Amino acid sequence: MHRSGAVMSLNVFKFCTALRSLGSVMILLVLGVICLTYYALVITNFGPALFDGGLNSVVALFVLFLFHCLLVMLLWSYFSCVLMDPGGVPVNWRPEMDEERGETDPLTGSDFLVSAVALQPSGVLSDQPNQRIRYCRKCNQLKPPRCHHCSVCGRCILKMDHHCVWIVNCVGALNYKYFLLFLLYTFLETTLVTLSLSSHFLSFFSDEEIPGTPGVLATSFLAFVLNLAFALSVLGFLIMHISLVAGNTTTIEAYEKKTTPKWRYDLGRRRNFEQVFGTDKKYWFIPAYSEDDLRRIPALQGLQYPSKPDLDAQEL
Repeated sequence: MHRSGAVMSLNVFKFCTALRSLGSVMILLVLGVICLTYYALVITNFGPALFDGGLNSVVALFVLFLFHCLLVMLLWSYFSCVLMDPGGVPVNWRPEMDEERGETDPLTGSDFLVSAVALQPSGVLSDQPNQRIRYCRKCNQLKPPRCHHCSVCGRCILKMDHHCVWIVNCVGALNYKYFLLFLLYTFLETTLVTLSLSSHFLSFFSDEEIPGTPGVLATSFLAFVLNLAFALSVLGFLIMHISLVAGNTTTIEAYEKKTTPKWRYDLGRRRNFEQVFGTDKKYWFIPAYSEDDLRRIPALQGLQYPSKPDLDAQEL
């Protein structure tokens, strides 16, 4: 049994090490697909069609305008995910009074639970023997509500959703909105490219002569296949995360709360949405927040989350 556990730990370590080693390779892969798509759609197909005149020019202008708008938003959202810290636990973090009365995460999973009695000498809690505070044995620190340890990043992440190899970063409280926008604009962009190049793809299976050099034809074919594959796969992720936002949960919490009949952080779809995107509609579709939202919505900082009072009372 001990040997089996050691082998499993070793395999997990190798897996995490492999994910770390990917590093900029995944970023280069994403940029490579974007460059291939740009060459196939803009340089070889719709760019030259601008000078054909008539309806072809109008269609080409529309496709190119929409493509470049979506591309700007995609790249903006993508690099916001890559460069933005998903949220780490502040040094010497301690729960505040409202969290001591019931704002700690009820999900235990494999977390090490520290009783209030054990923490009394440090002054974290004093007279609540039934209260439980989550503690990370790997980081040797207390864990805020909804915080989980990432083995790839080697630290605790606030409201961790998952570690994404495509952005070479964790998806957490501070970049979750940016990740969702990245999924949205990736789906819209790849769908546009797929529809725009569909006629070129279908021409491969017709008896008509296909204009263009073999290199141009191969590039168009490959761009169509790649964008179709990404559109279908991203659509599945997008639908899944829309359902998670509607229930105010994360991928990790959705798995853990199978044993929890009622989810304390589910405040209704509108408030759940605002916990991720804020209340300022002007900022909903860009990877940024207004100053007012950052000041008024503590959940956007990743340390405090409002919950249902009736479920809080049941835990005390």
